[in-house]
Amino acid sequence: MMPHAKKWLLFILLFGCVVFTRANAATNSLVWQTAGDNVSADIRGEALWPLLTDIAHQTGWHIFVEPGIDAKADVKFSNLATGAALKKLLGDLNFAYVPKTNEADQLYVFATTIRAATQRVNVAATNKIGIAKHVANELILKMKPGTDIDALAKALGAKVIGRDDKLGIYRLQFDNAAAADAALGQLKSNSDVATVEYNYILDPPVAAQRIANAPAGPVSLTLNPPGDSGKVIVGLIDTPVQSLGADLDKFLLKPISIAGDANVSSTDPTHATSMAETILRAMAAQGGGTSAQILPVDVYGNSETATTWNVALGVQAAVNGGATVLNMSLGGTSESAILNDVIQQAEAKGIVIFAAAGNQPVATPTYPAADSGVIAVAATQGNQLASYSNYGSFIAIALPGASVVYLGSSAFVVQGTSPATAYATGIAAGAKSNTSQTWLQILATMQQKFPVPQK
Repeated sequence: MMPHAKKWLLFILLFGCVVFTRANAATNSLVWQTAGDNVSADIRGEALWPLLTDIAHQTGWHIFVEPGIDAKADVKFSNLATGAALKKLLGDLNFAYVPKTNEADQLYVFATTIRAATQRVNVAATNKIGIAKHVANELILKMKPGTDIDALAKALGAKVIGRDDKLGIYRLQFDNAAAADAALGQLKSNSDVATVEYNYILDPPVAAQRIANAPAGPVSLTLNPPGDSGKVIVGLIDTPVQSLGADLDKFLLKPISIAGDANVSSTDPTHATSMAETILRAMAAQGGGTSAQILPVDVYGNSETATTWNVALGVQAAVNGGATVLNMSLGGTSESAILNDVIQQAEAKGIVIFAAAGNQPVATPTYPAADSGVIAVAATQGNQLASYSNYGSFIAIALPGASVVYLGSSAFVVQGTSPATAYATGIAAGAKSNTSQTWLQILATMQQKFPVPQK
C-alpha cells in the first residue's frame, strides 16, 4: 500500500531525558524520588485533589479517594521516607499504601473506611517547568440530564464560558486557581455531576523545518467522484490550515474553527497544513486518484497549545460535519474522561480514529491515542522504531516518521509521530475511497503491513 515509504523518511529527531519537579505557585514544590524512598516538600495551602494528582504523576501509583473528603496541605520537610511524608501531606486523613508486584502500587485515602475510597485520581502531565498542564482556573464537567448548570456555576462563584447542551458538557471559569481546586473537590461528590476534571493542555505540535534539497516533489493527486460505498471525509483535528495551492485545495472542505478565527501569516506551514499534505501524499502513493476529502477542524486558533475542551468540541464538530475517519496528530499524557466519552460516541457511529503515540522515548500512554478503540500510531526509522517515538502496549501500528511538505515553492520536512499518524490516516482513507473493503479489513491489512518494531 505504501511503496515509497522509505523515501519519505529523512531525519531522526533525538530527545534527551529530563527529570522535572513541580511548582504550583512560587513557593509550592514536591519532589518524590521513588527509587531512593526520599520525599521533600514545600507546600502552602494546596488542595487535596491537585496534591494527589501530583503524587500519582510522580510515583505512578493508582490512588483512590473517598468521595466528598477535602483537606489542604501546609507543610515543609526534606528527605522523608514515603510513610512519614504521607502522614505530613495528608494530615488528619487516613491512608493505606498497598505495594503490588505485577502492577502499579496503590494508595487509598479516606476519612471513614478504606472501602469508601473508590474514586480514582487521574494522572496529570507536567510541562517544561513541572506545573500540571491544565488551565489553572478552569474545570470541565459532564452533567447528568436535568441539571441546571447555570445555577450550579453561580453557587460555585464560576462562569459558564463554554457549553454543549446536547453532549451535556460545560466549561467553567473561576476567579483563580485556588477557587477551581476547591470546586473540583466539591463537584466530585455532587450527585448531579457525571464527570468533572481540569481542562488539560495538550503538547504543542512539532514545527516543520525548511530544507533546500527535497527528496520528493509536491503532491500530485486527482480528485475522483465518490464511489458506491459513500464519500470518505477525513476530519483533521489540528491547527489552522493554509492553502495547499490550486491543485490540492479542492481536497479541502470548508474549515471549522473551534478556537476562534486564527491569524496565520507565517511563511512556514502550520501543523495542520503539514498533516493535510501528508495525508494527501499517502493517498497519492496508492495511485489512481481518490474521492476522499479533508475537513479541517481548528482546535488551536492563535494559541500554541490546545485543550481537551477544544479537542472534544472539535471531534464532535467533525462528526457533525460528516467525517468518517479522524486524524488526531496531537496529544498529551493527561487522560480526559470527557474527551474519551466524546471519542467513544464517535466510534459507536463507525468512525475510525488515528492518533499520535507521542514523541518521547517512553512507554507512558499518550492521550487520546491510548483511549479505547483509538488506533495509536508510532513512528519508524527504516525497519526500526524511531529513537524519539513513544512505545508500549497501547500502540497498534508504526509508520515512517517524516514527511516532505510544500508551501508555495518552498520545501519543508515535518518529523514525529504526527506525520506517521497522517500517513496512516491517508492510507486508510485512500483504501476506503478506492475499494469495497470495510474499515475492519483495511485496519487488519495495515496491522500486518505496519507492525510496531520491538524497542
